[in-house]
Amino acid sequence: QVQVVESGGGLVQAGGSVRLSCTASGLRFEDYFMGWFRQFPGKEREGISCISSNGGLTYYQDSVKGRFTISRDNAKNTLYLRMNNLKPEDTAMYYCATAKSEYRYHAGGSYCSAPFFGSWGQGTQVTVSS
Repeated sequence: QVQVVESGGGLVQAGGSVRLSCTASGLRFEDYFMGWFRQFPGKEREGISCISSNGGLTYYQDSVKGRFTISRDNAKNTLYLRMNNLKPEDTAMYYCATAKSEYRYHAGGSYCSAPFFGSWGQGTQVTVSS
């Protein structure tokens, strides 16, 4: 059974930085397309950044491009999201997810969307104060 656990959220001032971490077990981590998503109250979960299994291809939603950096350490089964220059509008619940098995070797923005992901963490709240 795949387990995904996020950590690193919290309260930060506008302009500050946070690094989220996500560990995944129960799968060959190095084979899986991974992603970070966020969800605003009353809204659908949206893909903000995704990374290919070997880390060679990344995607960023326009709203976070230039401020967020996704990375992974396959030796540690860990995915990261470095979030810089945070804005109050970044306040949301953030989720890490692994691609569904049939999409694990996929990559790119077209696949950085919730229907392509099968295992989710419980989420970590990031709150940015102005």
